[in-house]
Amino acid sequence: MSRYEPAIDLDAITAIDVHVHVEVDRHGNASLPPDLVEAASKYFSTDGPRPDLDSIAEYYRERRMAAVVFTVDAQTQLAHPALSSADIAEGAARNNDALIPFGSVDPNRGPEAVDLARRLIEDHGVRGFKFHPTVQGFDPSDEAHRPLYELLQDAGMVALFHTGQTGIGAGLPGGRGLLLGLSNPMLLDPVAAHFPDLQIIMAHPSVPWQDEALSIATHKRNTWIDLSGWSPKYFPAELIRHANSILKRRVLFGSDFPLLTPERWMRDVEQTSLKPEVMPAILKDNAARLLGLRQ
Repeated sequence: MSRYEPAIDLDAITAIDVHVHVEVDRHGNASLPPDLVEAASKYFSTDGPRPDLDSIAEYYRERRMAAVVFTVDAQTQLAHPALSSADIAEGAARNNDALIPFGSVDPNRGPEAVDLARRLIEDHGVRGFKFHPTVQGFDPSDEAHRPLYELLQDAGMVALFHTGQTGIGAGLPGGRGLLLGLSNPMLLDPVAAHFPDLQIIMAHPSVPWQDEALSIATHKRNTWIDLSGWSPKYFPAELIRHANSILKRRVLFGSDFPLLTPERWMRDVEQTSLKPEVMPAILKDNAARLLGLRQ
């Protein structure tokens, strides 16, 4: 077993994509059940390939970028086996010039989730954890999750939470039972308040709760916003305004690869009013600081 240690040459890359999904493992197993894969593809109007970890590394290496890679462990909610975060960390260790591994645990598993998270940190060297409250079916503000957050805070982990609406389950009857309200960023406000040293990323433009996300990020300096999952040309005006000003040091580039590619993101960002002088921080410097790659 190889423990991940980063070997990313920050001067050689142009960007750090903080939101990249590993959707298949080396055995061809998928991270989501087939109906959810199909629904997400329709939502994002893509039927592109789902590359494995080594292919993701090569893809980003060719583009002189680094990528934060992860899966989502939603075994309880979806009754579908999760991809192995340990295998993702192992693959990132093989490709430590291009990849940064985050783990994922199912918060509904309680103490088991805490134990697994501890092993991923201590044995495998993950740098953060990905949560998707809607897909995983948990309320992030629930006191039951305090032991997990305490572990992540004490270990200096980054916690990346999906916020806002999701393409997972979109268009299926009843949205396949998935609850959008669990991804309201306001549920992260008590987490940020009670764990002030836990760095929390609110992923995506948080539609329909963009103002809530901006309010939290303005109030809690341990919170960040990533710009993944939407073409930049559709970013809400208030998000652009904050990214250009008071939040310019806590906004992060993310694509949501493979469903939205960094090429499209980079092309479409030219159609926004994001200021050229804030882009180096958004594309690379803020993430490098957050992830401990640069002080």
